[in-house]
Amino acid sequence: MTKMINREDMIGDIVEQHPELIETLLSFGVHCVGCHVSPYESLEDGFRGHGFTEEEIDEAVKKLNEQCAPSQSGNPELTITPAAADKIKLFCASHGKKALRLSVHAGGCSGLKYGFELADEQTADDIVIEKEDAKVFLSKNAAEKLNGAVIDYSDGLTDAGFKITNPNAKATCGCGSSFR
Repeated sequence: MTKMINREDMIGDIVEQHPELIETLLSFGVHCVGCHVSPYESLEDGFRGHGFTEEEIDEAVKKLNEQCAPSQSGNPELTITPAAADKIKLFCASHGKKALRLSVHAGGCSGLKYGFELADEQTADDIVIEKEDAKVFLSKNAAEKLNGAVIDYSDGLTDAGFKITNPNAKATCGCGSSFR
């Protein structure tokens, strides 16, 4: 069972555990989802700072809880290009790891950022996507944000690295390192 969101919860904790709520918080005018204050400011304090009444805070908390109810969706559709599959296998083999863990977490000026790390083991929450013996571990939370996305690898002189084309991204920041 998913833990209910309360007024006393820190904004940083909420967006870390439920990045899908960032856009809703932004729509309420709470733009501190990625700032340095979010780990120390409660949801109630954030709403009060934006002029919310007691009733409006209650309604906002109710809406946030409705949005973070567990989804019944199946595994995501994530395309791994041959270039990405080759690099995943190469990096895993050279570091003695089993898979690339792709995550979505709070951060950046648009609210969400991708995280990449090599992983030894799959967690109970992970969904495994495999192509040409290259494995990608996704948390169920990240999978919702990445459904329909394409992971590629660019080997350019100035921009080498994994690139994600995500049809669920509604906006990106100017530098391209975060999205919502």
